[in-house]
Amino acid sequence: MANLDRLLLPPLPCNPIPKRTNPKEKSLQHQGNRAVKSANATQLDAASNNPEPKSAFGLPPPIAKTILRAKQSCNPNEIFIDTAIQPMEPPMNTGFNRRQFLAATGAAAAIGATGNLAKANLLNSTPAKEDLFEISLAQWSLHRTLRSGKLDNLDFAKTAKEEFGISGIEYVNQFFKDKASDEKYLGQMKKRAADHGVESVLIMIDGEGALGDANDAARKQAIENHHKWVSAAKFLGCHSIRVNAKSQGSYQEQVALAADGLARLSQYADKMGINVIVENHGGLSSNGQWLAQVIRKVNMDNCGTLPDFGNFRIGKNKKTGKQDWYDRYMGMSALLPFAKAVSAKSHDFDADGNETATDYFKVMQMVMDSGYHGWVGIEYEGGKLSEADGIKATKKLLESCRQQLSDA
Repeated sequence: MANLDRLLLPPLPCNPIPKRTNPKEKSLQHQGNRAVKSANATQLDAASNNPEPKSAFGLPPPIAKTILRAKQSCNPNEIFIDTAIQPMEPPMNTGFNRRQFLAATGAAAAIGATGNLAKANLLNSTPAKEDLFEISLAQWSLHRTLRSGKLDNLDFAKTAKEEFGISGIEYVNQFFKDKASDEKYLGQMKKRAADHGVESVLIMIDGEGALGDANDAARKQAIENHHKWVSAAKFLGCHSIRVNAKSQGSYQEQVALAADGLARLSQYADKMGINVIVENHGGLSSNGQWLAQVIRKVNMDNCGTLPDFGNFRIGKNKKTGKQDWYDRYMGMSALLPFAKAVSAKSHDFDADGNETATDYFKVMQMVMDSGYHGWVGIEYEGGKLSEADGIKATKKLLESCRQQLSDA
């Protein structure tokens, strides 16, 4: 989501709305990852300390130093940063949908029964088009409309379905900030979503304190402030809450502090079957390597990432006075192995319908290669198109990507 990414942000094209699945089946799709314990955690941590040169999503092997690429931006006040990334790791995201889960289960049974890996081809089979990913709508795409009073939070599900043909929604807590513990109000939200055949996917949480606060008491309070949103997400039928990993101190100090806050919140959320997912959302959280290190340190199945295509602005460089940007493709590569949701950020489109800052086809290929096949949330933040037209343009682009990926 973002209050930080209001700048011009590269692209390529995407068709039909995916086949709907039964809500009970969908819960397997989006929560299935919690049943997949990473047996490789120790090895992965060891590998991250001694990375072997390898390619991730077609990117060059990890590099040993930071490279400033001042010519990447058309804006003279911006510079881009390519930082070393960890070697690619086995996906631990919520990528399985029910069809793929059953296929994988069958394949695993075949392996156990025969010991013949050739009979496990289903594990690596290409999903059908309708199973590649589904498109959801992030509420932030309509933040101006909501703030103006032209749209009420309670009508968000209806608008997503009737105006945009979208059956998955991602709430932002800012638009019902005082209703987290109001069961009657949450009940209306839940009923309206159900009445329109819309699934509540997640809630994006802001303004509840820094989970990596350097002050122990403040960090503890921030963790407790998020508890009510875990309960609200559970009540609404969401699979996750999206949080921020804001912290203070040195690079490694912030790793430790953010991991501590996230781990304690994730322990609480795990009891309710809710994921805690972190978005690249400014500061060190927009450094893909840093956030991946934090998630590895937490090392819990229900703590992951929400990679956002465009939120890789780290902040203003004190020495140059320019904006530092982490390379978005390297950032996505680092965060996708832990993804439990994906945010399709968009700002502007060219004459062919491509996003002008992000190569959508390239990124969506990376998403598919990571094993993620869940919801991909539209988050339009542009100003040239209206919010409604921006949402439609982004949806069309994602549909075009899905068509191309299914034909590949």
